Amino acid sequence: MQDYTPVAMELPFLLADLDRTAPSEPEAPCVRVAVAARPRETAREFDVFLTAAPDPPRPWVSCADPYATARRLRNAVVSQPDACLALVQVLRMGAALPPRDRLVVESLAYSVLQAGPGFRSWLASARPRTPRPAAEPVRLHRDGDRLTITLDRPRVRNALDAATRDALCEALTVAVADPTIARVDLYGSGPAFCAGGDLAEFGTSRDPAGAHRVRVRRSPAALLQRCASKVTAHLHGACVGAGIELGAFAGRVTVAPDTVVRLPEIGMGLIPGAGGTASLPARIGRERTAYLALTGAPLSAAEARRWGLADEIEARPRHEDSGGTTAGD
Repeated sequence: MQDYTPVAMELPFLLADLDRTAPSEPEAPCVRVAVAARPRETAREFDVFLTAAPDPPRPWVSCADPYATARRLRNAVVSQPDACLALVQVLRMGAALPPRDRLVVESLAYSVLQAGPGFRSWLASARPRTPRPAAEPVRLHRDGDRLTITLDRPRVRNALDAATRDALCEALTVAVADPTIARVDLYGSGPAFCAGGDLAEFGTSRDPAGAHRVRVRRSPAALLQRCASKVTAHLHGACVGAGIELGAFAGRVTVAPDTVVRLPEIGMGLIPGAGGTASLPARIGRERTAYLALTGAPLSAAEARRWGLADEIEARPRHEDSGGTTAGD
């Protein structure tokens, strides 16, 4: 077995084998990963904890070969060092910030990375995509004190473009402002709840500072924070990027058996930008959030329930929206 020793390196990555050595404090900022045969308490803070033990307690993640997973994490840092380091720094800072400020810090880091070489390289290699706007990207239906919000771009698996984001903000503003609404149900039509940000719009903004201003002012995440206790998110199919980042804000999250959660942004040279560094840590802790984001690994419905990312596994949701109105009408 290869002997991993925690040493300062130019690469912002540190691996500590807690079964072999006492962890030392790194001299430079880096992604900190700990491995151990069995979960244990440690006084040192790490960003990811890996063990071969089955079903370990938080913050540990179980994997068949912790060293192979550690190599995968190291490869992610080699490929996208700026994004990986920004991710763990934002997650660490978030624990000490008020909920709304966590979104601001996330957006600032996201904008910085949009102007960085990692994202530019990904953008140059990405295939062109044709925008497919929807006339009514979000539908509302009111039934007494219950409001149903449905993402309705099934042809693109409810990917969030600017129009959908704005319509969702309009819908959630209703939920926040109207005290007679006691329950909000959030659904996605078609084969998936939400497949993340619309890649047809990625890179179209040439003003990262302006994009940050828009994200903070037109934020579904911030509105969900304000009405979370009313909201049940009904997830199914692909819940990628923004799909799980927004869904995790809900006070209650149900998942269909076919639900698959994934955070792919690091591979693009970015970090989660729809509120994921605030919503996921509140449910599963910053260390497991870092693991999902750094690896891009899929999480099944059963795993999401076991980790606490979901509250219940239910049959694929069937909502009662019978021809409601479009947000913004």
